[in-house]
Amino acid sequence: MHKRLRWVAAAGIVLALAGCSANDSGSGESAAMPMSADTKQAAPNQGAPKKEATDSAGSGKAPAPAGQPGVADRKLVRTANLELTAPNVADVISQVRVITQGAAGYTGQESTQEKRASVNVIVPSERLDGVLDQLGKLGKQVKREVTATDVTEQMVDVESRLATQRASVERIRALLARATSVSEIASVESELTSREAELESLQKRRESLAGSVAMSTISLQVKAETVAASEESRSGFLGGLAGGWDAFLTFGGGLLTAIGAMAPFLLVFGVPVAALVWWLRKRRRPAEPAMATASDLPSAPPLD
Repeated sequence: MHKRLRWVAAAGIVLALAGCSANDSGSGESAAMPMSADTKQAAPNQGAPKKEATDSAGSGKAPAPAGQPGVADRKLVRTANLELTAPNVADVISQVRVITQGAAGYTGQESTQEKRASVNVIVPSERLDGVLDQLGKLGKQVKREVTATDVTEQMVDVESRLATQRASVERIRALLARATSVSEIASVESELTSREAELESLQKRRESLAGSVAMSTISLQVKAETVAASEESRSGFLGGLAGGWDAFLTFGGGLLTAIGAMAPFLLVFGVPVAALVWWLRKRRRPAEPAMATASDLPSAPPLD
């Protein structure tokens, strides 16, 4: 009887141990499956950054630093200088006006003579090169220069100062709304006027920079072909000789002009002074011989 009980107890213990091992193995497998799934899901995510790094490295383009505009966002002020020679200066200036209006621009300061002229042409910056090409075909192109000034930092600085100044003005207006006494109101209004004036100055500065960026100026000089030929011929020895002769004529003309300006004063004051001097000298002449005669008389002989 006791032996059977011991065998039954032993069999129960074995069954219990078998069930525990089965549960442990099942739980291990169930835990292993999510791990593998998570591992498979994480694998693509780990590969994505590597791909992005490869793409960024392969492109060869470094990103612009924070706060710095890219190349396409640079603000440039472009100006040009163009010199032409043509048979008829007036016809060239007329065609310049037509080309300028066709490019949605306008002409500024202008000086036109018979054989030479100068005019400032203002056109949109994106049409500057095309307008220069058209103007260059109106005559013989002697000189063509294009300059560009980067004002990006100035624009960024003005925008930043504008934002700060607007916030400052709003704070002063809020203080003005809360002021109660007359002295407080007067003090706050004075400060508000000062800050609003600075704000307007910054706004005008921004508008000026924006206008300079949007529109480009072309300084155009046109000379007649005869004038250009004469200027070219004035080189070397003959050119120096001609220049010296012109300088001599200029000096002589200036000297004659000065003499002509002094002639009235010489007539009014010089003639009376000369007459007075002549009269004084004439009056002194008889006295000098008389004095000389008295001194030259022989002395009396001594008495014995």
